Amino acid sequence: MTMVLIAAIAFVGSHFILSHPLRAPLVARVGEKGFLGLYSLVAAATLIWLAMAYRTAPAQAPLWVAGDGLWAIATAIMLLASFLFMGSLVGNPAVPDPEGKMAIPAVAKGVYAITRHPMMWGFALWGVAHIIAFPEPSNIILCGAIMLLALGGAAMQDRKKERLKPAEWAQWEAKTSYWPFAAIAAGRARIGGFGMHTLAGGLVLWLAASWAHLPLAGWAAGIWRWIG
Repeated sequence: MTMVLIAAIAFVGSHFILSHPLRAPLVARVGEKGFLGLYSLVAAATLIWLAMAYRTAPAQAPLWVAGDGLWAIATAIMLLASFLFMGSLVGNPAVPDPEGKMAIPAVAKGVYAITRHPMMWGFALWGVAHIIAFPEPSNIILCGAIMLLALGGAAMQDRKKERLKPAEWAQWEAKTSYWPFAAIAAGRARIGGFGMHTLAGGLVLWLAASWAHLPLAGWAAGIWRWIG
């Protein structure tokens, strides 16, 4: 488990260090494409290290027993995470935009009414669901690393966009929220306007990903736990 922790720190830490304090000097030295190549190489290497450490870690007793009630909660969280992720693939102003062509939406709708960082929250909720259903220490470290990277990365995306597009991003922040459903609760956004890529795509992703647990991990997940 110690190796899982070390690999998780390397995975998360290298992302944050390369994305922020080291980005400018590295781009100045090797160029934008060179930096992206280096970033991708380090990200892939640390992710593989984390995956291998997790797979070879000795099994330990879970911290609690995940019965059907907790499994149902985790399954519902994963459905929301799938909708957020698929919805974030279209019209997401938070993604890198080196050419400056991404326009800030006039109205926050669909997943952006829920949060301005739907992709990152999709990853974070994935971590929450998997900790609930499988509270084994190594899995908690793995999922915690994903959650920290996602939510810390989302906060840093806000800071970066505030520097690059101060007026536009301030307007977007006024219409949306970092925390899910906070803008809706405050009356700054309204639920609705979900596209088919969000609803149909999210449903397909949810069904396919949960079904894949059986051939890949050897145990049923999601609704397949009850109907498989």
